[in-house]
Amino acid sequence: MPLHHEVVTLLDLMEQMGVPSIEEQGAVEARAARRALLRPPTEDCYEILDVDAGGVPARLYRSAPTLHAPGLVVWFHGGGWVVGDLDSHDNICRALTNRTGHTVLSIGYRLAPEDPFPAGLTDCIEATKWAYENASTLGVDPERLAVGGDSAGGNLAAVVCQRSPLPIRFQVLVYPVTDGRATSPSYEENATGYSLTATGMRWFIDQYVSGVEGAVDDPRVSPLLADPETLATSPPTLVITAGFDPLRDEGIAYAERLSDAGVVTTHVHFPGQIHGFFSMPDFLSDARVAHAIAAEALIHALR
Repeated sequence: MPLHHEVVTLLDLMEQMGVPSIEEQGAVEARAARRALLRPPTEDCYEILDVDAGGVPARLYRSAPTLHAPGLVVWFHGGGWVVGDLDSHDNICRALTNRTGHTVLSIGYRLAPEDPFPAGLTDCIEATKWAYENASTLGVDPERLAVGGDSAGGNLAAVVCQRSPLPIRFQVLVYPVTDGRATSPSYEENATGYSLTATGMRWFIDQYVSGVEGAVDDPRVSPLLADPETLATSPPTLVITAGFDPLRDEGIAYAERLSDAGVVTTHVHFPGQIHGFFSMPDFLSDARVAHAIAAEALIHALR
C-alpha cells in the first residue's frame, strides 16, 4: 500500500521547512527544535493539573466528573528517550481523557543522554507505583489502571508491565520500540524519507544506552527479548503499528510474542502511515481513527 495522501502532503511540508534530521543535532538542539514546532492545543478537557508523582514531574488530565471514580491511564511520551516532555504529548492526553472519560496521568521522566538507562524507566515505574498508591487522592479507582505510550514511551510502558507488580489491567503500545538491536527488515525498507530515519532511531538508542548499565540485548531495553514467562505477565494489550516506520517489524513481532505467550493482544496496522502519526490528529485522519481505537479499547478494558 502506498503512503497515505495526507502523509505525502505533510512530508512535503516538512521538507520545505528544512527540518534537520535528528542525528544532525545534539540532544539540546533537538529538544528546542521540537518545542518550536509545538502547536496550541485544539481541544479542552475538564481539568489539567501539574503534579509531583513521587518526585517525578507529571500532568493530570480529568474528564467531566462522574458518580463513580474513573480509571487511570498512565501515559509515557515518545521522543526516543531524548526529546519530548509533558507539553509535546499534551494533545494525546487531552484526546484520551475526553474520549474515554478516564483520568490520564502523563509522566515527565528523565531523558538521555544526561540521564541514560535506567533513569527514565525507574521514573516510570516509580510514578506508576505512586499513582496506584495515591489513587484516592487522585480521585481514581486503583483497580482500573492502564498504561500506554508511543515509540520510546511504548517501550517504557511494555517494560513497566513486565517489571511492575501492580495490577495493571491494560496497555496501549503505539509503534513501540521493542528491539534495541535495530536490525529488522523495516529498518532497511524505511531507512529514509519517512520522517524518522533508521540512522536517527539508532542515534536515539545509542543515547539511551550510553550509561554503564545500558545494553541493547537487555530485556529492560528490548522487551521483545524477554522470556516467555515474563511476557505472559503482561496485561491485555493493544499494539498499533505503521507501515512506513523503521519500528514496524518489531512492533508486529512484539504483538505476536505476546499472543504466543497467552496474552490477549489486538494488533492494528496502518499500512499507509509513518512513525509519529498518532501525534498528529489535526493533520492526519488515520491519527483520529487510531485515537478512537485506543479510546474504545481503554473503555472496554477499564469498565
